[in-house]
Amino acid sequence: MAIEVRPASPATGAEILGADIGAGLDGDEFAIVREALDRHGVIVLRNQTLTPEQQVAFTRQFGEPEFNFNAARFGIDGSPEIYLISNIVEYGAPIGTRRAGETWHTDMSYAERPAGATMLYAVEVPVLHGLTLGDTCFANAAAAYEALQEETRERVKGLDALFVYGTDQRNKSLVVAARTLDSEQRAVHPVVNAHAATGRAGIYANPLLTVGVVGMEQEESDRLLDELYDMLDRPEFHWEHEWSVGDTLMWDNRGGVMHCGRLDYPRNELRRFLRTTVTGGPILPA
Repeated sequence: MAIEVRPASPATGAEILGADIGAGLDGDEFAIVREALDRHGVIVLRNQTLTPEQQVAFTRQFGEPEFNFNAARFGIDGSPEIYLISNIVEYGAPIGTRRAGETWHTDMSYAERPAGATMLYAVEVPVLHGLTLGDTCFANAAAAYEALQEETRERVKGLDALFVYGTDQRNKSLVVAARTLDSEQRAVHPVVNAHAATGRAGIYANPLLTVGVVGMEQEESDRLLDELYDMLDRPEFHWEHEWSVGDTLMWDNRGGVMHCGRLDYPRNELRRFLRTTVTGGPILPA
């Protein structure tokens, strides 16, 4: 069966049909998948059966795997490139991180070189009364930027913002505290960036990890950023993926798309995903 790319929604995302990651993709097949990720920002491959080694091998086709700091605590023996996202507790301790990022963000945007892409492979998903819960939501940040008033688009171009790990609140005390954090936990990036492959401009500042606009008073910064976030929140720019076991999602962190996770499932409903990330590069100004 030839590989087919089918848009997942009018907003963003695409489903890849006919691709078996476990069996491996040849050069032509991978080129189709790579182009789909660049174009749509998110790709989903269903009904995959992967070993950790196969997941790492597929991730490596997109670039060098990132060794996330969570892997030291929630890693997989023999595959340090993978770490668990799970609410499962064994012997009184969690086997994985529960962080889902319930607010729009791009992964590792607090780092000087954020992740290039993120891959999640679903091993167990929450199911309640026949309905799957814990969806992952995506927003088309490029379309949201293009929908802003022209005056706002021009105003935010060229501005930089401070991104900090572990906070979703913007205030002056956090700006001060951020200066004392390890350099790996904070970085300055453009408020609006150009995607590395397509060049398309999109909102890059995000409500989960952005503290404020560099060189701007906090109150003015908050007003400007809230205008951007209000546009990101518009439903016409969203697609929500409902998980099934075997689903493999990969999303682009180089700009153009953001994501957030839902924690709308009972904690006794088990959830387990294997995550890998691809090393990225600098974030390019628009």
